[in-house]
Amino acid sequence: MKVSCLQDNLQRALAQVSRAVASKTALPVLSNVLLATDEGRLRIAATNLEIGITTWIGASVDEEGKVTVDARLLNEFVNTLPNAPVQLAVESPRMTLSVQSGRDKAGINGIDAEDFPVIPRLDGDAFVAEVDPQVLREMISQVEFAAATDESRPVLAGVLARFEGSTLVLAAADGFRLAVREGELASPVPERLDIILPGRALRELARIIGDQTEPVRLAITASKSQLLVRVGETEFLSRLIEGTFPDFRQIIPREFNTRLEMSRDAFQNAVRRASYFARDNNDVVRLTIHPGEEEFMPGSVEVSATAAERGSSQSFVDASVTGPETQIAFNARYLADVLGVLKNGKVMIGMNGANQAGVVRSAEAEDYTHVIMPMVIGAQ
Repeated sequence: MKVSCLQDNLQRALAQVSRAVASKTALPVLSNVLLATDEGRLRIAATNLEIGITTWIGASVDEEGKVTVDARLLNEFVNTLPNAPVQLAVESPRMTLSVQSGRDKAGINGIDAEDFPVIPRLDGDAFVAEVDPQVLREMISQVEFAAATDESRPVLAGVLARFEGSTLVLAAADGFRLAVREGELASPVPERLDIILPGRALRELARIIGDQTEPVRLAITASKSQLLVRVGETEFLSRLIEGTFPDFRQIIPREFNTRLEMSRDAFQNAVRRASYFARDNNDVVRLTIHPGEEEFMPGSVEVSATAAERGSSQSFVDASVTGPETQIAFNARYLADVLGVLKNGKVMIGMNGANQAGVVRSAEAEDYTHVIMPMVIGAQ
């Protein structure tokens, strides 16, 4: 192999695919990055067998070929080179990659590319859908954090992706909270399909999407064991989790005895203040809802927390309240997480008493729903 490419393009490509490099593995080739010529371009790929990332950059190809070399070493060396053309050449039969820019040069020992796992390509896969990249990125950010971190429950450590008609639904639950976001597909899919993706994989996909504007293409391999995603000049691969995701629709309350709307920013600040005390008391934050004394008077929400050895905090947020006065307690971190992904404006909270799940949504849109199980509260 003998190719030339720009240092800036090579650096960005290596940084992107390196996120799929295995950090600890018994297979040395999984610590490597694949470099291969491909129809006048340079293909760069890495995989840890859970996810795979492949990207293409422009290159001047003098001699076809491919090799794998240590991803970290190559990435670090290329990062120090000036923004100028870089020559890459494989010296056979030792499988050494020569990397040269001007008078700077390195030889990196490699492993035969034939030992590198095959990463499926998007072309010709059975199930294909398209979605706006920024919509998908926002959907991921509003859902993936609610997935369980406990790998002993693989299904709950994943995120459900449901393709149905012209709608894509992402849902994640860890047993204490549930996040559901709906988005539109560019065109209807022929049949409903449910898949479960690892939460970590979706986080990496969101990073790859970045500020892309071209539609993202999603496909399921014929074996229905992997998801393939095309984002610009990059392809992303993720294994799928086997199992059945809980029926999330049954978990979401449809009606509320008490409903309130208030400024997201004001409520977020009140929760943040209470959390400083709550962290010494199992992160318990109590909400006491006070309806307006008269029909047209605004109500309020008291956000409080108590720590026996630290003290207590009370904040009040003006709110439009429908329903009777009530109390409920939530985990402060769970509230902070959902408020952090809601857009500016008003937040809606619906509840049916202290011992039933509460629902948090944007007051302006109903495409996102977050359900939080309450915490037990006693007398303060």
